[in-house]
Amino acid sequence: MITLRRKTDIAVIGAGLVGSLLSIFLAKRKFAIDIFERRPDMRTETVSAGRSINLAVSTRGIHALKRAGLDEDVLKYAVPMRGRMIHAIDGQLAYQPYGKDDSEYINSISRADLNKSLMTRAEETGLVDIYFNQKCTGMDIDKGIVSLYHEPDNQYADVVANIVIGTDGSASAIRHDMAKLPDYECTESELDHGYKELVIPAGNDGAFQLEKNALHIWPRGTFMLIALPNFDGSFTCTLFLPWEGANSFEKLKTPKDVKRFFQEQFADAVPLIADLEQTFFDNPTGHMVTVKCSPWNVEEKVLLLGDAAHAIVPFFGQGMNAGFEDLTILDECIDHHIAQGGALYINRRSRESEKDTLSRRIQEGSSGWGQVFNDFVTKRKVDTDAIADMAVENFIEMRDKVGIPKFLLEKAVEKILQKEFPGSYLSRYSLVTFSNVPYSFAMKAGIANDEVLSELCANITKPEEVDLKRAQTLLKAKVAPLLEEHSEELFASAK
Repeated sequence: MITLRRKTDIAVIGAGLVGSLLSIFLAKRKFAIDIFERRPDMRTETVSAGRSINLAVSTRGIHALKRAGLDEDVLKYAVPMRGRMIHAIDGQLAYQPYGKDDSEYINSISRADLNKSLMTRAEETGLVDIYFNQKCTGMDIDKGIVSLYHEPDNQYADVVANIVIGTDGSASAIRHDMAKLPDYECTESELDHGYKELVIPAGNDGAFQLEKNALHIWPRGTFMLIALPNFDGSFTCTLFLPWEGANSFEKLKTPKDVKRFFQEQFADAVPLIADLEQTFFDNPTGHMVTVKCSPWNVEEKVLLLGDAAHAIVPFFGQGMNAGFEDLTILDECIDHHIAQGGALYINRRSRESEKDTLSRRIQEGSSGWGQVFNDFVTKRKVDTDAIADMAVENFIEMRDKVGIPKFLLEKAVEKILQKEFPGSYLSRYSLVTFSNVPYSFAMKAGIANDEVLSELCANITKPEEVDLKRAQTLLKAKVAPLLEEHSEELFASAK
């Protein structure tokens, strides 16, 4: 039996990171929000582990948290990572700094801990209610009806919402129904790799068993292992491996297979990983998908944000940062709309009886949300397409290129250029990770940087052999004009 649960002004589907922070942004503007989350409340119940992939919080994510007044609270429990620690197959270590100096770093933080904190802060606004174990099974977009299934009670319910915002992840049920609309475009490209989570526990007295302030990578060509530090001294490890082939998940069928594979490929990590074989088979194997769709909204009725609109693979550490930046851009679009004399209100729907269409308006005219949503999507989509492409490219870099001499030479030359020409050379990684410039611009500048590095390294074998006069000429011709386009944003990021 389907029962009509309630009417609500703004329904957010998904209480994950983006949905929870979104509700805080909206509550600051005095809107009331109901969030419907398919999982149980992780603050009171144990939620199965194995799919977390620690978060690397960087400038874009911090900027959104700061806008919500939460940055200091969140970063108290983060571990700074100032570079990559590369583990060769023979156990040799090589450190590659992320930024121009120690002031530029990314922050490792537990996904679960951050999510719990955001949910609590959302509820503390007094304007946000979260309903758990509510799986969204679809939506009637025209009528504004969201269908929910409460698995513990085997009960179905409908929610009538004036505005629905889908933050329900890469497998979004809201997007699935939007995709049925005429001329809707959506591609879902699954990577031919999966991932498995493992753990390196803390040592005696909570000691870190690996270098604390680094993201550890065991690059092996077509696959890799990574490890990110946790505040408690442990490391969350993730194995990225093809589904099929010589070194793949299909070959790891028994504990003996797993032990042999790890001893051959990641020998220095084996003594550190807790219950390797048991954990390998206990934890689920995750899939990774890139989602590109258009549009993200249907008038003022529905909007997609975060992974629901633009899921990306995790290899640039930008999934959460991109989702949080959505909220910054959306908030800026709201500010702009109001500054231009616009207003935002809820275009309410009414229900006279159980047989009513559930979509009759009692207030005519534009609510302002449609214009805000359209402006947001127009401004944002080109950038999320860019970071999606860069994330796949960075996967190749992490698993393979970080061990190639030519790549290492170019990276060493890049550090020299950053030091010798501050402000005139900014790496693609720095633009993505340590600034708020549009992702599409970072991608364009990265291509120009690659051209400069390729020319400078063509006839040298050591970084100190680089021709700085030639470098200055190339930077002036190829990079400077691009950086000038976003000089204000770059200056703000530097501060």
